[in-house]
Amino acid sequence: MAARRVFMVGGAHTRFIGKGHPDFIWKRHPDFGTRENPTLREHLTQAVAAASETSGVAPDRVDRAYVGNFVGELFVNQGHLGAALAGAHPDLAGKPAMRVEGACASGGLALSCGVDAIRGGADTVLVAGVEVQTTASARQGGDYLARAADYERQRGIDDFTFPALFAARTRAYRNAHGLTEAQLGHVAVKAYDNANRNPLAHMSARKMTLDFASAASDKNAQFLQNQDLKPYMKVTDCSQVSDGASALYLVSEDGLRSLGLSESDAIEVAGLGVSTASLYDDGDPLVLETTATAAERAYAAAGVAADQVQVAEVHDCFTITELLMMEALGLAQPGQAVDLVIDGATGIDGTVPINTGGGLVGFGHPVGATGVKQVVEIWRQLKGRCGDYQIPGSPQLGLTANMGGDDKTAVVGVFRNLG
Repeated sequence: MAARRVFMVGGAHTRFIGKGHPDFIWKRHPDFGTRENPTLREHLTQAVAAASETSGVAPDRVDRAYVGNFVGELFVNQGHLGAALAGAHPDLAGKPAMRVEGACASGGLALSCGVDAIRGGADTVLVAGVEVQTTASARQGGDYLARAADYERQRGIDDFTFPALFAARTRAYRNAHGLTEAQLGHVAVKAYDNANRNPLAHMSARKMTLDFASAASDKNAQFLQNQDLKPYMKVTDCSQVSDGASALYLVSEDGLRSLGLSESDAIEVAGLGVSTASLYDDGDPLVLETTATAAERAYAAAGVAADQVQVAEVHDCFTITELLMMEALGLAQPGQAVDLVIDGATGIDGTVPINTGGGLVGFGHPVGATGVKQVVEIWRQLKGRCGDYQIPGSPQLGLTANMGGDDKTAVVGVFRNLG
């Protein structure tokens, strides 16, 4: 890890859209039939162009390129996405480019490949992530996403496999720590409140009240068919089914100098940890063990401890996941994460702001883009570029945690502001 330093010099997102976003075209939208939603190609092309603009890196400088994507073949009938990334700009043609897949951690793994490429001798690397997943019904999409589980063993748990798996974690957490629906509602409210400040967020226009998020109702249904797990998962506990893309540029020290930039213009990838568990075994439902291992490696590589983190982007595919993430990352003690949320410690003005742009619940979750989006968000916070959801002060250390499947793949990054 210490052989060559790695810097991030800029990145960008497209808007994350899906049902609930005013610009998303579906059968009840007034523009249905006359206008269409952006395609995967359009999202990817836009993200790459915007990343080049914010970073000042021209695509012809790229030595290698990586794109995170999970299920392009199923949602949009498109694989071979390394070639799609090469088609995002004329100057990327002929560059070495490849797709990286690791379920919801696809973007994080693409970042890891980019870091390895810099450490291996590259000077400029493009890392992107993209997913378009609103092309299928919720039930069909649930089946597609179930490929991130042990499909043969776990598909039959429920039509919505992953909500059921995390409902089981919610049940275990409630039994162990006394977590209530009202307490869990605070996690959703924070996510939506942050998204309301973020013009790129899927739920930027949707308000959320604590009363609504704290209890099941006709409009906040407990939607699982599995009767044992149904009481433990509501609509407001879930991340969004979103379309979108994110992209960023990594450079070496030589790459930084060739751009005419100094270290103060960048953030450094101070430490990166990757961990993978067996798809065929289930761990402790109260602990994200794979994430914890990745975090230990990232902290050790960066030479920092959890209590030094000033802002974090963590994988909140469900509200319970944010709490489990906080505990796996050492940001909270077991069973105490929700207290930090309720006390405001994880809010934008808190001591450890978490998911300031809305996280997966509020910002959205285009699966392959999420791990890249997290890093771009940390760069934006460390460089004071988040506008209405900018945290106060001058943060120097940020953290990302991207998870694939039910804690089967985890990528944790530590990033240091050099400005």
